[in-house]
Amino acid sequence: MSQPSPDTVSQPSCAREPSYAQEGARAVFGNGTAHSRDQHRCLAAAYDPVTLPRLAAAGAGPGWRCLEVGAGGGSIARWLADRVAPGGSVLATDLDPRDLVPGPGLEVAALDVSRDPLPEAAYDLVVARLILQHVPFRDIVLHKLVRALKPGGMLHIDEIDASYEPPLLTPNPQAEALYVRFLEAKTAALRAAGGDPCWARKVPAAMRAAGLTALDVHLHIGVRHAKDPGLGLQLNHTRNLRDRLKEQGMTDDDLDRVRDLMRDPSFRAASSVFYSVQGRRPAEERP
Repeated sequence: MSQPSPDTVSQPSCAREPSYAQEGARAVFGNGTAHSRDQHRCLAAAYDPVTLPRLAAAGAGPGWRCLEVGAGGGSIARWLADRVAPGGSVLATDLDPRDLVPGPGLEVAALDVSRDPLPEAAYDLVVARLILQHVPFRDIVLHKLVRALKPGGMLHIDEIDASYEPPLLTPNPQAEALYVRFLEAKTAALRAAGGDPCWARKVPAAMRAAGLTALDVHLHIGVRHAKDPGLGLQLNHTRNLRDRLKEQGMTDDDLDRVRDLMRDPSFRAASSVFYSVQGRRPAEERP
């Protein structure tokens, strides 16, 4: 097995600012499909063990009124609905809410967070996981989420920084280069849709600029391997983003080969860096 050399392995760059998606651009990840349900399963398995303890430690509990934007498959929203009972409520929203199921204390609604209004000073907690990096004019949206908080309410944002996720163990240099090319194609596809795959590193400063205080920043990184749900998410993206990846130069043969590589029990790669950031709207704000 070979380990990649720093001189030969490039990584997706964060130096270039993303271009914003044009009017009518299709969402990067659609819902209501087998691919979307598999993606939600992988996301929950990979990141709920980080997100949910963070929310519990922050005090989410009975009586809280909560909003989740980009709720996906609803694993966070369902957990919150149990956590805030009795007396609390959760509104789970998504651009396409077909993969969300309402339940006791849990309402579901369609919401385009970049366009649709939100009530002001309405929520004790607003959660946005792996959504704002895909939203054009995300800093404007961030301010909208802050205004939706009650004084003293908390905004919780989780994002990934895809600029660092190098292969660590591959069968040969060609396999290493293929995996890197896949990562670069995915980054380019997300940028072409108006996203910023490296926005995570900007989240703490953006939340402070939006007026939040008591900022709490946690970083998480792991090792991807065949049984890791984070690598399962990468496998999902080879199919879920197939057309976009082909627009960036990948072929179906490339995608078949990178899937085989990621299923190899000996394969290892660094995960992207997962940023989990919390901040509170001041209880008393200056006029």
